[in-house]
Amino acid sequence: MTVRTADYPTLLNAFAADLSSLQRALAVLFVTMLTAAAAQVSVPLPFTPVPFTLQPMIVLLGGAVLGPRLGFASQVLYLAAGIAGLPVFAASPVLPQGIARLLGPTGGYLMSYPLAAFVTGLLAARGLDRRYFTSVIAMAAGLAIVFACGVAWIAWGPSSVGIGRAIAAGLVPFLPADLLKIVLAAAVLPSAWWFVGSRP
Repeated sequence: MTVRTADYPTLLNAFAADLSSLQRALAVLFVTMLTAAAAQVSVPLPFTPVPFTLQPMIVLLGGAVLGPRLGFASQVLYLAAGIAGLPVFAASPVLPQGIARLLGPTGGYLMSYPLAAFVTGLLAARGLDRRYFTSVIAMAAGLAIVFACGVAWIAWGPSSVGIGRAIAAGLVPFLPADLLKIVLAAAVLPSAWWFVGSRP
């Protein structure tokens, strides 16, 4: 499948046209590092093995700014760093670092990040990030992927607790806060486009 985004440049391209390969790689690395940093802002909850983190917001914003391909790459790089054993996943007294984290209850969320960034980036690259309401839609689409993969993994992955318990543990406690986060974060995108358009 060919992804055509030329009609609507990404924010990254709008801020700096004609980026070199090195500059694109550095932008990808920067979002990867932001994702890892957001994982460290982690609040464990007593009633679920899934901690509360700022990662989904960074994943979605990163995808929107970088576009589908680079957004996808930034999250693949994040997962590769985690699989290699670097301490990029959320700190946890019970969940291990390394590839074993992907097999645990939070694995579905983590493995969804490349796809969520790609979809949000694709929608943004087609112009949905230029207005507030459509920015919310683009980010909500990515968030839906994160939750769908995360809940499905809890329900039918190695833990296999069933869909009812998975929704109670992996969706209900986080949905209000994550929706609030994207409602706030979505304002960044049209504001950035306004700034780009107002530059001399």
